[in-house]
Amino acid sequence: MPASERAVELGLAAAQAAADKLASDILLLDVSEQLVITDVFLLASAPNDRQVKAVVDEIEDRLRELGAKPVRREGTQEARWVLLDFVDIVVHVQHEEERVFYALERLWKDCPVIPFVDADIERAAGRKTS
Repeated sequence: MPASERAVELGLAAAQAAADKLASDILLLDVSEQLVITDVFLLASAPNDRQVKAVVDEIEDRLRELGAKPVRREGTQEARWVLLDFVDIVVHVQHEEERVFYALERLWKDCPVIPFVDADIERAAGRKTS
């Protein structure tokens, strides 16, 4: 059974929030067939601890607007790898070095990718072609 509509909605909103704070390597994975505890993983990278915190704060603010609050937060003190558990989705915001070292996308390579396109890039592309 694929990820729920709500999980995809939250995942896309979280991905856009991460992109708005200049996160890189944003990836949404449908892990619903592999895990019973969540439907979607969001993976995102940031170049430093301060940027990781900014991305995490923006994701929390954006999802709060959609009525979702994390039931668990881990790693916020060190800000090297922050995990936010929203039940329907689990967000991993990692310092670029941790992202390369742990390579979560390799662990979940058999899971379908949920397409995400940064709205700002899409708008800019639309302006160039018009």
